[in-house]
Amino acid sequence: MRIGTLTGVGLLALTACSNPEKTARYLIDPPPAIGQVPNRLGTAELKDVSLPGYASDEEVAYQTPDGAVRSSPRNLWADNPERAFTLTLARAISDASGATVIGEPWPLAEPPQRVLEVRVERALAQANNTYRLSGRYFVSDDRGGGTNHARNFDIVVPMQSESPGQTAAAASQAISLLAQQIATLSGPGRTIATQTQPDPFADLEPLF
Repeated sequence: MRIGTLTGVGLLALTACSNPEKTARYLIDPPPAIGQVPNRLGTAELKDVSLPGYASDEEVAYQTPDGAVRSSPRNLWADNPERAFTLTLARAISDASGATVIGEPWPLAEPPQRVLEVRVERALAQANNTYRLSGRYFVSDDRGGGTNHARNFDIVVPMQSESPGQTAAAASQAISLLAQQIATLSGPGRTIATQTQPDPFADLEPLF
């Protein structure tokens, strides 16, 4: 009887954990852009955003006071985080500036004027009830005399609690702020002009 009772309890616990109604899924959904900024990107292909391992996992991660990063299988992102982050950021930059920013692969016949890459170093609901999004972004323009940018971002959004819903809302707000920063090409970093290499065959006479 004792073994049967324990087995029954285990089955009930397993059933509860596998119940899809007890699993919550959260969207990344930035608020509409407030005001327009000048279009400084034109057309740009956004490479798949690079996220830390804990942020690219389907479970919503958070930090506890002991410094550990934890998550629960009951609280999941509604979409693949890297895909959601990339598509949402591209749309937010476009909405804020009027630029045409599209996540890779580039779908249009006319090539993009620029390539945009974002490497996230931290995307986490921290133990102090803030969401921090930090890393670097790069804008490359391989045309002669084009301007390239390598810039940092470090965005902190206050949270009312450490709940997954608050994490999703804060992450969405942080992406919106990052979109504004990229659209205006702002943040600490460097600007580098593309150097056009001379064509070594330009002065040669044709052979026929």
